[in-house]
Amino acid sequence: MTDRYQLRTAVPPAAEAEQWSAPVWVPTRALGRSVLLTGLLLLLGVALGRVDLVLLAAPFAIGAAIGLRRMPRSAPEVTIAADEDYVVEGGHVEAAVTVSNPDVITYDLVVVRTRTSPWLKLEHADRPFALTVPPDGWQAVDLPGNATRWGRQDVGPAAARVAACGGLLACRPVVTSARGVRVYPVTEPFNATEAMPAAAGLVGNHRSRRPGEGGELAGVRPFAPGDRLRRIDWRVSLRTRDLHVASTLSDRDAEVLLLLDVLGEVGVSGGVSGGASVLDTTVRAAAAIAEHYLQRGDRVSLLEYGAAARRLRPATGRRQYVLILEWLLDVRPDPVELDEDDYENVFGVHHVSSDALVMVLTPLVDPRSADMLAQLTRSGRYVVAVDTLPPGAAPVNRSHWTPLATRLWRIERENVLGRLREHGVPVVAWAGAGSLDLVLRDVARLASVPRGR
Repeated sequence: MTDRYQLRTAVPPAAEAEQWSAPVWVPTRALGRSVLLTGLLLLLGVALGRVDLVLLAAPFAIGAAIGLRRMPRSAPEVTIAADEDYVVEGGHVEAAVTVSNPDVITYDLVVVRTRTSPWLKLEHADRPFALTVPPDGWQAVDLPGNATRWGRQDVGPAAARVAACGGLLACRPVVTSARGVRVYPVTEPFNATEAMPAAAGLVGNHRSRRPGEGGELAGVRPFAPGDRLRRIDWRVSLRTRDLHVASTLSDRDAEVLLLLDVLGEVGVSGGVSGGASVLDTTVRAAAAIAEHYLQRGDRVSLLEYGAAARRLRPATGRRQYVLILEWLLDVRPDPVELDEDDYENVFGVHHVSSDALVMVLTPLVDPRSADMLAQLTRSGRYVVAVDTLPPGAAPVNRSHWTPLATRLWRIERENVLGRLREHGVPVVAWAGAGSLDLVLRDVARLASVPRGR
């Protein structure tokens, strides 16, 4: 009953607009020349009454008819495959461009070409490839090579042009989007044996300033209910005739904040086997420092000093290390101007913990970087500045005044470094393993002194 008395709309619905699309397969110039010659010879043969001209037109007509007896009806498919596994700078990369033929005829000629990132050295990626693809089949072009720099490197886009039916029909260029390859930074050797200035976590390997179960002796005190018998100091107890126990400092984990200065880029990157730019040194040093402290059970977080102020929350473990490597892939120079509000946005109370060791990776080229270090020190944080400027960094020689200007700039930069050290900001150049031990020792000594806010 309900279906019989259904109401119909007063205005009939508009028909869906037909989407027009250009044909995928188009005639080639060879087909045009064949049709033109056939028509011209037939016209001349009829007009002049010559049978030989008609016979000359027959091969062109018959050849075109035989070639077009089975025409393609679908476009070819082009796909890009690339490594999705853990690829490190200098590691091997496997990429391939595959052309699939979903039709029932053979692709007589397939010309494939692809673009690649300049940091992916793939074999023969700078030239086109010619293939023949059978019906309902596929052909692949392998592009092995090496990754020479960290980051998200693209393989593609790739384009293919196909000719079929004896070259009488050609497919419009088929373009496929690029495929990204994640190249992680190589971790330079790094090892720091000094204690952290403020270990305030729950459990870890660093000596804290709080009493508790640990291996660092804090002193001797009288026995109290709840103390363990193995903590009794019998030498002091026999001398004083009262039970005394050895008190220890608890072992706790610490938080390390890696602050990356991305206000600009200095130097030219040469990849893993060439010279390193500022961002190269910054990213590789951050990966090495994070790996070291995460292996010791500490919490590591990252923060960008720039307009975007990207941040990765503190955590520990293998998963955090993978997240840090993924986070570092998107590090880019961000030369956007910062004002007072941006300083507060970057260094809010939720970004920098009061007990965290802040390692600032900066080239100290922009004056705002020195202001940022001074601001962190005034706020009472434990700050270590890691100089990431390449030793031989210099501007392009544009005139005879360039060397003199470079020398003056270096003198001014040394003065800035000296003022930072006078204000309690240790500055050390990144040099791999053990390069931060001396600085961390000084910071740990300063941490034992009561801080004024």
